[in-house]
Amino acid sequence: MEKQKTRRTGGIISETTPELTAPAPVPAPGDDAETDVTVTALRQPAWARLMLSRPGLPAAVGTVIVYTFFLLVAPSLRTAGGLANVADVASLLGIMAVGVSLLMIGGEFDLSSGVATGFSALVAVHAAYQLGLNVWAGGVISLLVTLAVGLLNGVLLVRTKLPSFIVTLGTMFALQGLDLAVTKLLTGQVIAEGVARMDGWRSIRAVFGSTIQIGSFGLKVSVIWWIVLLVAGSLMLTRTRLGNWIFAVGGDPDAARASGVPVARVKIFLFLTVSFCAWVTGMIVMARTGSVQANLGVGLEFEYIIAAVIGGCLMTGGAGSVVGGALGALIFGLVKQGIPAAQWDYDWYKLFLGVMLLAATIVNEKVRRSAQGGRK
Repeated sequence: MEKQKTRRTGGIISETTPELTAPAPVPAPGDDAETDVTVTALRQPAWARLMLSRPGLPAAVGTVIVYTFFLLVAPSLRTAGGLANVADVASLLGIMAVGVSLLMIGGEFDLSSGVATGFSALVAVHAAYQLGLNVWAGGVISLLVTLAVGLLNGVLLVRTKLPSFIVTLGTMFALQGLDLAVTKLLTGQVIAEGVARMDGWRSIRAVFGSTIQIGSFGLKVSVIWWIVLLVAGSLMLTRTRLGNWIFAVGGDPDAARASGVPVARVKIFLFLTVSFCAWVTGMIVMARTGSVQANLGVGLEFEYIIAAVIGGCLMTGGAGSVVGGALGALIFGLVKQGIPAAQWDYDWYKLFLGVMLLAATIVNEKVRRSAQGGRK
C-alpha cells in the first residue's frame, strides 16, 4: 500500500512523495479458530487438564478417603466378607450407573430409571405367573417391554424437542402408576409373587440371583454382571466411533449434527441402554427373592444420577466416564454398609447424598470453566 510522506520546509509543505509499505498479512481461513483453541489450552491450569483427561480421578480419591474413614469406625469392613457385602450393594447401583453415566455424557437425564427397575421385574413376574409361562419367557417379555419404554423416551425426546427432564418425569409417574394399579388389579395387594414355583426358576436364579462361594465368603453374581457391563460400557465409550459420537452429542449437538453424527439415533440408543441396565437390575432383584414390591425402585433414580456426577459426568453433558460412575456407586456401597456397621442412625445417609451431590457438581463445574479458559 502507498503511504503519503510529507516534507516540511520552513513551515511550508513543499511536496508529498509516495512510500511503499508492506501489506498487512491476511489470516488464513481457520487461523482464528486455531489461535483461540491454542490460547484456551494455554489458559487451562494443569489440574484442569488432568481432571479432563481423567474424569474419574476425584471419585477414585473420594473412594480411598471414604473407605479409609470407615475402616477406622466400622471394623467389619476390614474383612473379606464385609467388602463382599459392599460390592453387593454397590453392584445394583453400579449396573444402573453404567447406563445413566453414558446417557448423561450424551447430555440427557432419565428420571424414570429408578422406577424402570421395578417395572421390569413386575412385568417378568406377572407375565410368567399370570400367563403360566416359563420364567425365562417372562424375562424375555419383560426385556422387550422395558426396551419399549426406553424407545418411547428417546423418540419423544427427539420428536418433541422437550427437555429429557420433562419427558422422563412423565414416564416416571406413568410407570409408577402402572406398577401399583396393575399389581393391585392382578393380585389384590402391592406385591407380586409366586414366580418361584414356575418352570425355569432355578436356572434364572442361577444366572441372576446366585452366590459364588470364594473361600469363607460369598460373592453375589450381581457383581459379575456389574463388571461385565462396566467393561463393555467403558470400551464402547473410549474405543469406538459410537463413543466419540456420544461425547460429541453431549458437548454440542448442533455441531455434531453438522459433522454428520446421527444425533437422534445416538440419543435413542442411550435411552435403550438405560432400559437394558434397568432390566438386568430388575431380574437380579426378582431372582433373589421370587417376589417384587410394586414400589421397587422409586426414588433410586437420584442415587444413579449422583453416582454419575460423582464419577465426573457434567450436568451439561459432553464429559465424564463409565469407570467414574462405577467408583461413585462404590462410594455409595461403602456408605450404605458403613453407616449401620458403625452403629449410626441411617438417616445420616440422606445427608451424605446431598453433600456429595453439591460437592461433585461444584468440582465438575469448576473443571468445566477452567477447561474453557474461564469462560462461563
